[in-house]
Amino acid sequence: MYNVLVCDDDKAIVRSIEIYLKADGYNVITAYDGKEALEKIKENTVHCIIMDIMMPKMDGISATLEIRQKSNVPLIFLSAKSEDTDKIAGLTFGGDDYVTKPFSPLELCARVKSQIRRYVTLGSIEEKETLLTTGGLCLDTEARKVTLDGEEVRVTATEYKILEYLMINMGKTLSSNQIYENVWNENAFSTEKTVTVHIRRIREKIEFDTKNPKYIKVVWGIGYKIEKI
Repeated sequence: MYNVLVCDDDKAIVRSIEIYLKADGYNVITAYDGKEALEKIKENTVHCIIMDIMMPKMDGISATLEIRQKSNVPLIFLSAKSEDTDKIAGLTFGGDDYVTKPFSPLELCARVKSQIRRYVTLGSIEEKETLLTTGGLCLDTEARKVTLDGEEVRVTATEYKILEYLMINMGKTLSSNQIYENVWNENAFSTEKTVTVHIRRIREKIEFDTKNPKYIKVVWGIGYKIEKI
């Protein structure tokens, strides 16, 4: 059974969400301001958070900033503000989703289910030590499978080995020669073009914009790296 923390200063809204979540089989933990939410997180294992933004004592944004210092648990913001700028701000400050009031409890439950599914299978390294993750990119070293935002990405054996080597050494800049020697298991000699071609193919599969890559960065004159997002 997964635990969902529902935090809103409107007790009627909390109660309504609680009824629907319990009907879906979730255990619900309630809080009515940001400070209380932080205390409940310390006391319980939480798999998803529904957080109102405007609350007394401590607002949802401030609470989320503290949560994000220690946890990547999925967090869905609730707000009466529906402007795009408000949504962008919420997502920028650590939210995974944003729902405006009034909302459909059934839709909210569906979003909770989606967030928990992704968190358990991709977002929490503690759940499975064989997972290497950064942002929405996940490499399962046991299944030898690559996924992006929950969707499997078909890669060749060589492309997989390059991604694995980069992700194991996340944050480090690796030269083309280092990548070649560790992936092809032979001495490198004028291998830069070979590695470049494979990197380009990988980017075409995992990057939204290959000209401005999110995952595989080039360090000019040195090599390539993947950083933790």
